[in-house]
Amino acid sequence: MTVITSPQNLAPGDAASPEPGEGRVVPGVPPFDAARLDALLAEQDVDAVVTTSRQAAQYMLGGYTFPFFDHRDAIGLSRYLPVVVYVRGRPDLTAYVAHRLEKHEHQLGRFWTPAVRTVSGTTTDAVENALAHLRGTGAAPRRVGIEPAFLPMDAAAVLRDGLPNCALVDVGHALERLRARKSAAELALLREASERVVDSMLATFAACAPGMTKAELVERLRQEEVSRGLTFEYCLITAGNGLNRAASSQRIAEGDILSLDSGGRYRGYIGDLCRMGVVGEPDGELEELLGTVQAIQRRARQTVRAGARGGDVQAAGEEAVAASPLAQHIEFLAHGMGLVQHEAPWLTAEGPIPYPAHDADRALEAQMVLSVETTLLHPRRGFIKLEDTIVVTEGGHEPLGDAGRGWNRAGRGG
Repeated sequence: MTVITSPQNLAPGDAASPEPGEGRVVPGVPPFDAARLDALLAEQDVDAVVTTSRQAAQYMLGGYTFPFFDHRDAIGLSRYLPVVVYVRGRPDLTAYVAHRLEKHEHQLGRFWTPAVRTVSGTTTDAVENALAHLRGTGAAPRRVGIEPAFLPMDAAAVLRDGLPNCALVDVGHALERLRARKSAAELALLREASERVVDSMLATFAACAPGMTKAELVERLRQEEVSRGLTFEYCLITAGNGLNRAASSQRIAEGDILSLDSGGRYRGYIGDLCRMGVVGEPDGELEELLGTVQAIQRRARQTVRAGARGGDVQAAGEEAVAASPLAQHIEFLAHGMGLVQHEAPWLTAEGPIPYPAHDADRALEAQMVLSVETTLLHPRRGFIKLEDTIVVTEGGHEPLGDAGRGWNRAGRGG
């Protein structure tokens, strides 16, 4: 076992904490709001946390991820499991249980945590080492927080056996709530992600030509996103008057409308937007249909501001849909986003991703980030959608990556 202790040159109060997403850390200084996390844990009477999700580790480590496992975390007969151990009120006892290969990252000073164990190779030994650290702190917790949705069964068994006198409590909601208000550094990353995704879409529309397949257009978008420093995740694409959003051998024809709904990550933060294109010129009906979608988006976006009730954003969109003669063909959704596509604030329990509407009756806070999306499934003209990213501000809102919201003409270069 290799246990490496980080130098503790600074106590938590000795310097301002770096913000999550900055990619730099100060030894001993949590790169997140430890007082806020302590308060969230106190609400659940939780004494310590053992996190096992990639998003929790990235956030609590100040933006760090291990690139060896960026695209797949399976290895051998197990998988990569980064674990952060945090004791409420004692950030000086925090530990990061890392994979063996991360010893090289540690040599470069990537971790702020006072203890670093570069020892794991499986899910079970990662949790065994987390338990060893927790026991060594002398904290004697009664209630330990876990993330059940991100805790493998074999690792959970090790945790239960190792804490026979402790209650294991689901703190997934608290850890998500911790991330709800984005730092300035996080907002900068989200802005870059959003703008680069939209720029990639506009370049892809410009390169589109009749005869290309949907699959070829998706591959072009992937190349455009990668060339802009993004990690391409997916593209949902429609062409013509069809509603099928899968990449396929369907060929694009003159006059087709196109939708590109893509997610690309920049340093872990998601750019997730949808834009429309047309091969040729949009006719009057298409202009009117996209105008309907734009109006619904505008109505919902106008309600976004600090202090507004979260559920009012969803309600405004739904009311605008209901007022449209095409209401039976339109879907509207507003949701939080950041490191995860549907994270706090959670504004509705009626969306396609199941979760309770925890924030429907809560006030929106400045520096929360929302995705606002309106989808028109027109029975004759096809799939027409806009998805926008919005930052909540004290005086209203700020859009990220707001270019290309009209009909983008395909084949205009590239």
